[in-house]
Amino acid sequence: MEIILKNATFKYGEKLILDDINLSVKKQEHIGILGSSGGGKSTLLKVIAGLYEITQGTCSVAGYQDLDSIRKQVAVVMQSAGLFPMSIRDNITCGHFISDERIKEAIEAAQLDSWIHSLPDGINSYVGERASKVSGGQAQRIAIARAIAKDAPIILLDEPTSALDDETARAVMLALQNLTKGKTVVHVTHRIDTLWDCDCIYELRGGKLYDAKFKPSF
Repeated sequence: MEIILKNATFKYGEKLILDDINLSVKKQEHIGILGSSGGGKSTLLKVIAGLYEITQGTCSVAGYQDLDSIRKQVAVVMQSAGLFPMSIRDNITCGHFISDERIKEAIEAAQLDSWIHSLPDGINSYVGERASKVSGGQAQRIAIARAIAKDAPIILLDEPTSALDDETARAVMLALQNLTKGKTVVHVTHRIDTLWDCDCIYELRGGKLYDAKFKPSF
């Protein structure tokens, strides 16, 4: 198993957010987790990403339980792209050495190459404070290119298209297909129509995880 949560509980102070969660995700399996806004979906994803430490139980990701090692095994694409006020290149590499060939592959897979080639400074173009110089779709695809370049075995998606218009969302979904190919994927959302490629779907409700007992057929 790539991801194993056993009796995982998480609290903010005294507030119970995740209640005795049990989840097993196989290598290269794609799972979806449905839930309403504020229902703990993002918290669950952050636990799996190694950003939060559970209060009780165990969380194993790619065979690791310590947070530093877990973080190296995952790439996350959130609802908000979370770009830094730096160049496109720096936002993809995040200060790590990544070969030009691998960066080029990531840009093409994220469907950014035509747009970047049209920019006067190309990949060295500045994205602005809070990504003010790029559109929402471009920012999200830069975040996807970052995740592709990291080449982590586990991809975590948190409502990656919910803030985009339908046309832009379709383009981003195509980029996500390239990102998730051959990877283990956990996708949390409140919209079932975005879970078309999932092997199985769960529902997070009241801090507990339930089998949704159906597979989408879009």
